[in-house]
Formats: sequence, C-alpha cells, structure tokens
Amino acid sequence: MTAETTMPCYPVSLDIRGRRCLVVGGGAVATRKVRALIRCGARVTVVTPAASSEIETLAESRRIELKARIYRSGDMEGMFLVFSATDSRPVNSQVHADACQHNILCNIADQPAACNFTVPAVVRRGDLMLTVSTAGKSPALSRRLRKVLEAQFGPEYGEALRLMGAIRTRLLGNGHAPDAHRKRFRSVLDRDLIGLIRRKDIGTIDRILLEIFGPGYTFESLITAEADT
Repeated sequence: MTAETTMPCYPVSLDIRGRRCLVVGGGAVATRKVRALIRCGARVTVVTPAASSEIETLAESRRIELKARIYRSGDMEGMFLVFSATDSRPVNSQVHADACQHNILCNIADQPAACNFTVPAVVRRGDLMLTVSTAGKSPALSRRLRKVLEAQFGPEYGEALRLMGAIRTRLLGNGHAPDAHRKRFRSVLDRDLIGLIRRKDIGTIDRILLEIFGPGYTFESLITAEADT
C-alpha cells in the first residue's frame, strides 16, 4: 500500500452506552466533551480541581461523578475512553502515558500527536450522523465543512431515516429477507422522498408506499411504530 492510499485514521462509530469514560479538566473544552459523552449514554467521571458551573450542576444532579482534585494515575482504572483537556502539559502527558499503559483509547485536546483517536465535527439529524475529520490537522476546516453540511442536510433527512428504518423493521418482522427489498428501498428514495418530507406532502408519500409495499404502509403508522420501539 502506497503512502497516498494509507489512511491516517480508521473511521468508526463507538457505542459507549453504559461505558465508563473519564474527562480530565473542567473548562470549556472539557465541558463540551462531558456534554457529548452524556448525550451518547456514557457513565462519565470528571477529575478537576476547578469545574465549570455546568459540570458542577451535572454532578449535583448525579448525572456524572466529579472528583474535585488533581488527576491521579489510579483514575484510569476501568475506563473505556479518556479525554484530557487541561492547560497543563505535564498533566496531559501523564494522562496519555497512563492510557497507553492500560491500552485505553485517549484523546488529548489540541495535541493530535498524543491522541490515538480524534473527535470529528458532527452534524446530527435524528439518528443520522454526518461526520467530518481532518485527522486533527485543522479543526477550523472541520467546523467550516460542518456548517456546509448543516445547510445542505436538514431535518427531513432524519425523518426519512426514521421512515426507512420503520419500513425495514416491519418487513423483517414479517419474515422478509432484507436483501430482497433493496430495489424497493431505492425506488422509494428515487421518488424524491426527501423532497416530499421537506414539503410535508404526506399524501403523496402514502401513495408511493402503497404502490411499493402494499396496504398498511403509511407514513403516520410507520413513524408512530418507530417511536414506540
């Protein structure tokens, strides 16, 4: 494999629900990390002698565990992911060294060379997630591209994903093999499903669903069923 075709990072989405994650630091960057981890269902521990008001509020409501002191190597025990976002290079270096010793995924804010993973810029539309990564070389470019994606992909894409997921779930529940319906899924999308959802033309969507999948497949019933799962 040539240098031109070698990828600097392996793209992956991690399921961290219920996983223990550590954030070292209590400033604005650390707070953003904590917020994102909570949104993904992680069990978050924050270690910092000075925490933001948001982190303190989260700790008071027991949504996170806060250790109001300096970092210790023992804080690494049992962690799945670790973020260090302090202004102290010695502390960040110690966190990195401890994470490497324990084979734990580690991200050091603003130090790409000390990370074994980077966090992409993210656009979320329901369960649809679009990410942009520059391998840590230019967060500014990542943010710029994220804004482009936010303008191009509106909430209708999240709704379309909900609908397609609900159709797939119903077909599988009826014993249908998913590979047998690829053409039908493509046909739905080719009928300008995104545009119809954007224009809230539910009547046309229902007619398309009836034509392709048969009786019982309506936008409202499918979306309601998806919300109940």
